[in-house]
Amino acid sequence: MSQFKSIKVTDYYELSRFERIKQFAKHKPTPCVVIDTEIIAAQYDEMTKNFPFAHIYYAVKANPGAPILALLHQKSANFDIASIYELEMVMAHGVSCDRISFGNTIKKRQDVEAFYERGVRLFASDSEADIRMLAQAAPGSRVYVRILTVGNDTADWPLSRKFGCQPEMAYDLLVLAQSLGLEAYGVSFHVGSQQRDIGAWQVAINQVAQLFTRLSEQAGIKLAMINMGGGFPANYLDKTQALAGYAQAITGYLSQAFPETMPKIILEPGRSLISNAGVLISEVVLISHKSSDSNERWVFADVGKFSGLIETLDEAIKFPIVTDKHGPLGACVIAGPTCDSADIMYEHYRYGLPQDLAIGDKLYWLTTGAYTTTYSAVCFNGFPPLKDYYL
Repeated sequence: MSQFKSIKVTDYYELSRFERIKQFAKHKPTPCVVIDTEIIAAQYDEMTKNFPFAHIYYAVKANPGAPILALLHQKSANFDIASIYELEMVMAHGVSCDRISFGNTIKKRQDVEAFYERGVRLFASDSEADIRMLAQAAPGSRVYVRILTVGNDTADWPLSRKFGCQPEMAYDLLVLAQSLGLEAYGVSFHVGSQQRDIGAWQVAINQVAQLFTRLSEQAGIKLAMINMGGGFPANYLDKTQALAGYAQAITGYLSQAFPETMPKIILEPGRSLISNAGVLISEVVLISHKSSDSNERWVFADVGKFSGLIETLDEAIKFPIVTDKHGPLGACVIAGPTCDSADIMYEHYRYGLPQDLAIGDKLYWLTTGAYTTTYSAVCFNGFPPLKDYYL
């Protein structure tokens, strides 16, 4: 019995869809990622079905591909924007300003002014300096404050520390915002990307409920909205529960915390909408050994950390990888093509690739629709950005 985890395409894609992607990319230069927009449409429909009460704001940073933005615009999605550049991409599709949130807590005054001039009135914050700047650059706007959450250590890609503030500070910031003429609108949190522990949402929701109560009773501020961010699962090597399981539990947490009237709920999915739709196709550049008596192969691909696979940093995200070979599996280290010793995707987690794998063979990285094109370097070692195609 093989010591390596067997990866079956059919655990991730309908075989006909995978073959369609392979056929489309057959003569395309590698590396490239091919994204099936029909899968995105289905993922979006599943999200709205499981969270019928929520307002979906797509996290554009996951993948701002024009076909994706056009599709989600057509489905009347809203958009979570991280920069002025993303704003321009989204508004180019005719998205109205009332469907946009500036969700980055770190932003230049000139960009806030540009958002405000275009009609955007919903802004995230987590600091006093930012609140005061918003009051001047976007007067009268709705502001929601992001809180720090516990439980990020159970997420594959944690989002703690850099964003958010302690709930006690969030209270003060919302009071300050109201006093400066802004509308203290709500609270946001993010439990970490690819969060495995559904209970992390319960902890955060209870923290938010306490803030709602304190602000109402002590400051006379009636908050209206909770932005729960993302964190929902994509289908990587290590499986998580289905979205329906998350939705059932989270809906229960909200009902318990807000038994009378549930606030407006915003979700900001990115990974869970887009990842499962993408297959990244790469080529084996070199297979080598580090000593004459070593059985461990080093498999070098023409894609690496700097061309779209940065989420393999610390081997956090484990992408399923398949090939056209079907021989017995053998141990290998998988690395990228650049002249940087950090460009190793998997060394400690042992992937098994077919022992008859050869130079020139294709590697198919599954579930790579999100955070690949956007993380790809522009010109490191002269390599161009990861090319993307859409079906």
